[in-house]
Amino acid sequence: MKKLKKPDFEKLSAGDKVRIVMNNETKEGFLLESHEPGILLLKLNNGYNIGLKKEDISEIKLLEKNKKEKKDKEMKLSGQKPIIDFYLTGGTISSKLDTKTGGVEWLIDSKELFNIYPEIFDIADIRVKSPFMKASENMDYKDWIKIAKLVKKSLNDTQIKGVIISHGTDFLHYTASALSFMLGKLNKPVVLTYSQRSSDRGSSDSRLNLICAAHAALSDMAEVLVVGHANINDEYCYALQGNKCRKMHSSRRDAFKPVNCKPLAKIWADGKIEISRDFNKRNKNKIIVDAVFDPKVSLVKFYPGEDPDILDYYLKKGYKGIVIEMSGLGHVLSQGKNNWIPVLKKAIKKGLLVYAAPQTIYGRLDPYVYSPGRKLQEIGVVFLNDILSETAFVKLGWVLGHKNWRGTVSTKLKMLENINNEFNERLGMSFLI
Repeated sequence: MKKLKKPDFEKLSAGDKVRIVMNNETKEGFLLESHEPGILLLKLNNGYNIGLKKEDISEIKLLEKNKKEKKDKEMKLSGQKPIIDFYLTGGTISSKLDTKTGGVEWLIDSKELFNIYPEIFDIADIRVKSPFMKASENMDYKDWIKIAKLVKKSLNDTQIKGVIISHGTDFLHYTASALSFMLGKLNKPVVLTYSQRSSDRGSSDSRLNLICAAHAALSDMAEVLVVGHANINDEYCYALQGNKCRKMHSSRRDAFKPVNCKPLAKIWADGKIEISRDFNKRNKNKIIVDAVFDPKVSLVKFYPGEDPDILDYYLKKGYKGIVIEMSGLGHVLSQGKNNWIPVLKKAIKKGLLVYAAPQTIYGRLDPYVYSPGRKLQEIGVVFLNDILSETAFVKLGWVLGHKNWRGTVSTKLKMLENINNEFNERLGMSFLI
């Protein structure tokens, strides 16, 4: 550890890790670029940025020079380890600290990935690819199709043992659902992983998530998986079925939970995997990608008193189908001036395909318990059992992307077909973890 006798700010640069003493108080963090001469900017170890008056600083200890000044390590395949294709698509896990601004910037190659997460390179040889870099809320079906086509190449490459996709958290479960339909029955694991907190923070979840994702990619679970923290501690990760999980918390590290099912497995950093239920096993089959999507579909959340005239919008805009998040066992307003049932009946007669998904997240729909549910079914609303509403939306767009599946009967049959375990035949209570 090098100690500067006096606060010599000229010898320090953005990105240096320092310990600062001022007013008998000590602070540690990374220096950031400051545009005010008398102000020193510091990113604390907890991730927050603060500004300090230089005149108040009595001592600075240099703990570590900016890593950017170190020579990048050339990343080459060792030929001694299994190979994983790693697709960087965006999100917090695909970013790094920008030491000049205190914000984050995208990772671009294997060198940068190694500098931040060297542990995964001990597990496997990593081939880094970056088809695009986006926050997940900026992604759409065109991105899902692009990822699916690229991943197909990796899955059909006999040298590649598995695939990891780094992804933003907000809409990760949409992408996971899309890949579960577009890629079909897999021959190798396709693992989506994420982080809620950036890699420069002491509480970051990125390191454990990536290590567990690497182990999952080498496992026998030939499924589209979402891998991340199982709880708020750094104990182990869950491997979740991609079309049966969703983000349940805005900021906790264990944001993703399984819905109406158990996790597929628990994964520890040392490579231990504890399987919880059946899965499609690794095999030598060739993957035929089925990456289609009709964007003229929508997800509509029913709320108290909602005017059913919203359906006119979808008809006028040429939408082919909608998924309605219904309350309880499958209900919408069924009396008074805003009665949805006659409006839905007219919309369905005009060709709009209407599907029902549960708003409750857990549990399944049942149109036979209450009379409004029976009426909805009689007019042509199709109830999708225990499917997640987001998965239903993705599935509807994928189904309608096949021209030969379009039509009231054929679309209904495909939507009710359990294509990749998006439905559970029976629901117990053991999944409520």
